[in-house]
Amino acid sequence: MTLSRYSNVDLHCHSRVSDGVLSPRDVAARAYANGVDMWALTDHDEVGGLAEAGASAAELGLRFITGVEISVTWAGQTVHIVGLGFDPGNAALVEGLRATRAGRADRARKIGDRLADMGMPGAFEGALPFAGNPELISRTHFARYLVEAGYCPDVQTVFNKYLGDDCPGQVAIQWATLAQAVGWIMGAGGRAVIAHPGRYKYTALQFDALFDEFLALGGVGIEVNTGSHTADEARRYADVARRRGFLASCGSDFHSPQESRLDLGQLPPLPPDLRTVWHDWE
Repeated sequence: MTLSRYSNVDLHCHSRVSDGVLSPRDVAARAYANGVDMWALTDHDEVGGLAEAGASAAELGLRFITGVEISVTWAGQTVHIVGLGFDPGNAALVEGLRATRAGRADRARKIGDRLADMGMPGAFEGALPFAGNPELISRTHFARYLVEAGYCPDVQTVFNKYLGDDCPGQVAIQWATLAQAVGWIMGAGGRAVIAHPGRYKYTALQFDALFDEFLALGGVGIEVNTGSHTADEARRYADVARRRGFLASCGSDFHSPQESRLDLGQLPPLPPDLRTVWHDWE
């Protein structure tokens, strides 16, 4: 296999446009300073930061790939699909992402009500200043407020106690379908990748069904090395990529210097026998 000239690739991270804390320009600068040579910004359900990110990457001589992380509901759970290398001006993609974002504000108010019932009033109003884009107010913004207000020592504790998928402050929402997300990405000329599969609480049969449907729809990739995978999970999904014929992707899922498990550019290398999602982007 021909070795890639890109030795440090990070294709999953977030800016203040969604639930990160840095501007797209500052995320680009951090990626460059950390030795990343191919980078994608993948904000949740939003492409509004890509122009700034791309311009900043060009100034730094950093190879930039357009990206987005789309929220999908599949088998009653939320799955994230990363799109890479697409046209961010594609009308169907832009409209699809707008529709996906539309339910967040109502959900956020309901989360605020639930937290108030648990003795933490004013959480909705408190979370809003943490959201650079009010259309994309999320559980992470609530978590940052609850830490600042002294209810929890850190963001992870907030999710463990109040806002995780099975916790009392969580409010379910119907996101895009898998077919919609993959269709928007492919229609805009991009590649669809299943983000951090180790985070999903599916049975083996459900994972098989998810992979089958994703591949049938035209999805091509799976994240192997991510900030939320353990070493065992990385090995497991490298094996899934081999058996299923997935292209392998990787990304730190960086949100904040204080909150993220891995900084930009700190991922271990992918196994050399895997075909990467960027194999023909040389």
